[in-house]
Amino acid sequence: MNLMGSNRPLLLVHKDIEAISAKERINIMLTPQFYTVKRENLPVKYQYQAKRIAPSLFEGLLTGEGVYDYFVFKEDAQWVFIAYNPQEIRAFLETKGMAMEYLSKIYFAQQVPEAFTKPIVLSDKEALLTIDGNVVLIPPKMLQTDAVREVFDNRFTPKSGVTLSSKTNSLLSQKETIVLTAIFLIFSIVFFLEGRHYSQNIQTQEQEMQTLLEAYPALQSKMQRDSIALKYRKIDTRERQKRETIKKLASLIYKGVTLTAFHMNEKGFKTTFSCANTRVTRKLKSMAKHSRFTITSENGSNIVVIEGKL
Repeated sequence: MNLMGSNRPLLLVHKDIEAISAKERINIMLTPQFYTVKRENLPVKYQYQAKRIAPSLFEGLLTGEGVYDYFVFKEDAQWVFIAYNPQEIRAFLETKGMAMEYLSKIYFAQQVPEAFTKPIVLSDKEALLTIDGNVVLIPPKMLQTDAVREVFDNRFTPKSGVTLSSKTNSLLSQKETIVLTAIFLIFSIVFFLEGRHYSQNIQTQEQEMQTLLEAYPALQSKMQRDSIALKYRKIDTRERQKRETIKKLASLIYKGVTLTAFHMNEKGFKTTFSCANTRVTRKLKSMAKHSRFTITSENGSNIVVIEGKL
């Protein structure tokens, strides 16, 4: 819980909520109607490691269409996994009149079970209450009137949450967009450095050739000039092949695929990709085969190594 409070209002959102008429940026907290929770004891140390495992934990448990995202946090000795559908949440908020430009952050009730040790009545049919550490929905008739919490405000804002893109047709989350932008920026720098190096080499070689022609006029014969031109064409072809290979490798990076290692020299290249799950791994291999790359991967692993010659 954020004991210092949040500067933005915190709205508890449930299926029976009335119209949302926000005129300033607000945070919202979702009830279990919008997400699925799992707890696991996992031998991992960092949050990003746990999040990589999240999709496999929910296989067969999630219903409905759309792509799910995952929010992970540590609670005592356990990792808590929350699966949610951003498109479904966005669509619901819009039906209630919520403009996405006024939405700041989204939190989940399961992040602050202490806030619901006293129940909060949501409607005639449902109330929110923490039972054995889990925030669940129960019928209000099971509650004692004097036990109900009357006030819920931004004092219960958690330390971290998630954001939704304001565009309904966005295929990538904000974090994924930043990661992909960084990767393509790296490739752009590689292209620039390769081009600059290539240009400098050409200028140096042209100066050397001019010096030779001035010192040895006999070299200006057509046969010798053609031989020198052929040498430069070979260099140009090799550098073009490098750039085309890098472009093809960049096209293999999409949602669920992370570039973890890259090496290229005059003879060939070797690239390592980490895939989010088995489905993404199969798709990456198919795309690599279409580009006529050599593929190697460990059995049962979502690590794909792509190699090739230049």
